[in-house]
Amino acid sequence: MSYFQSKTIKSNSLEDLRGKVEAALKSEGFGVLTEIDVQATMKKKLDKDYAPYLILGACNPVFADKVLSAEPHIGVLLPCNVTIRQLESGEFEVAIMNPGAAMAAVNNPAIEPLADEVGEKLQRALDQIGA
Repeated sequence: MSYFQSKTIKSNSLEDLRGKVEAALKSEGFGVLTEIDVQATMKKKLDKDYAPYLILGACNPVFADKVLSAEPHIGVLLPCNVTIRQLESGEFEVAIMNPGAAMAAVNNPAIEPLADEVGEKLQRALDQIGA
């Protein structure tokens, strides 16, 4: 079981693609709670150059409530990360985490169907981008 799914997309800019990613996530009930600009952070902290790279922390509050109710410590694995990074070719890769793989270590049967359902929603969002 892979811990992520991804696809390569042609886009004029990271910001343009980000808007499409956020719209696809929204259509599946997710909002973006956090953002890490890896390119800016690595430059500031390490003076190292990175291609454009964002980590978006996506959350579906309905499912967050369900998994937190079933397993209060699950917050250490939330939110669901989605990355957008520019490849050497100039294209972008959008990757989503696989909640089933992430939650497998928890060993709580009540979470498994929820993780599967969230994974399906994230996959549908990924499928929408660039379509």
